[in-house]
Amino acid sequence: MAFFCCDNCGKCCTSLGIYIRIERQLTEQDYYCKNDITGELFPVHVQPEFAREIDEEYVSGIESTTKSRNGCVFHRRNPESPSFICAIYPSRPQICRDFRCYHMIIRNSGGDVAGKVVGKTDIQTSDAILARIWNAEVKLLPYNAIDGSGRTASPCSDPSWLQQVSAILASHCYRCDPVT
Repeated sequence: MAFFCCDNCGKCCTSLGIYIRIERQLTEQDYYCKNDITGELFPVHVQPEFAREIDEEYVSGIESTTKSRNGCVFHRRNPESPSFICAIYPSRPQICRDFRCYHMIIRNSGGDVAGKVVGKTDIQTSDAILARIWNAEVKLLPYNAIDGSGRTASPCSDPSWLQQVSAILASHCYRCDPVT
């Protein structure tokens, strides 16, 4: 098993973030928000370096229209790098904590990362051989998409699917590591 390591790509913020809405401002740095998917209400604390910007947007009404933002109101460009950053990362909601932008890491025979499984069964790779193997032998494998609680799950949570994928990749000198 591999552990998920956030690389600040912002996919969680752009895909799930449109469902995170500020319900009420408590202070310049504290808000009550709502997850429109689950209905959960939760408090968040904005990191100081983003507090004024978010406060100004909230007061002006910019944050209330999802068309004015590409994703979450708390999704910000990192001022120190070309990546993105979550302005509420320590107090982010559970849906954000559970999000995984990739579900599996695939390593080549040298142990280097050759690809990542994103979405349900898509692969992100620059390895042409791995892409061909994945699309021809793995992508169409059936899997049980329901987890123990009746929710839709990643194929990586299906032991039978994982076993088949592992065998296929091993026969081509690749190794798969599901992400937790």
